Amino acid sequence: MAAITVPVRLVQKATPRSRLINLDLAEIPFPFRAGQAVMVGLHDSPLRKPYSIASAPWELARSGTLQLLAQVDDTGSLDPHLELATPGTLLDLDGPFGAFELPDGGAAPLLFVAGGTGIAPLRSMLIERLARAQAPPISLIYSARSADEFAFRAELGALEATGRIKTFFTVTRAEDGDWHGRRGRIGDALLREALPSSDATCLVCGPPQLVTDTTTILHALGVPESKILLERY
Repeated sequence: MAAITVPVRLVQKATPRSRLINLDLAEIPFPFRAGQAVMVGLHDSPLRKPYSIASAPWELARSGTLQLLAQVDDTGSLDPHLELATPGTLLDLDGPFGAFELPDGGAAPLLFVAGGTGIAPLRSMLIERLARAQAPPISLIYSARSADEFAFRAELGALEATGRIKTFFTVTRAEDGDWHGRRGRIGDALLREALPSSDATCLVCGPPQLVTDTTTILHALGVPESKILLERY
């Protein structure tokens, strides 16, 4: 698909270190599959970077809005090419692209494993699969540095409260004294607890070390290579 130019509809604070960039695609057909990504930059700028789409396809069709989750750097600004993005800012968008997506068929249990902003494509897939009349058993492991860095936490908590998914949040920084849930990196015990079944499809997205470690443990738990789908950032 050729590059298109779209305006920013809204910028929202997702966590202290991330923002939701809402793009207005109400007038532009943009078919994509849950889990895919786009290349984005300021209009006419040569700098573009990849972002996974956080919206489910049916959400774009309903609202005309495409959501991206953008990291905030250590100075408190968005990635350099998006720091000027405000409602009305024009962005150039290429895509969609990528093979990290939901498998065909809707009956197999799913385990999503996210680290940081790696939640974005998994959120797209999760919401897409839950739109089906009979969603399979779904578990989500989500790792973040601190409790306030879980994007979509309220939404995910609401889905768990209604019994639609099981969530397993874990915080990796010991100094976060306000957190009373799980602590530490994703390991054998947590994956064993969260894995819906040995035939579950496991979709993992996050920093390279998280993806590598998770893959190794899943193999040890008996999950075949064909059932593990990966995306690193």
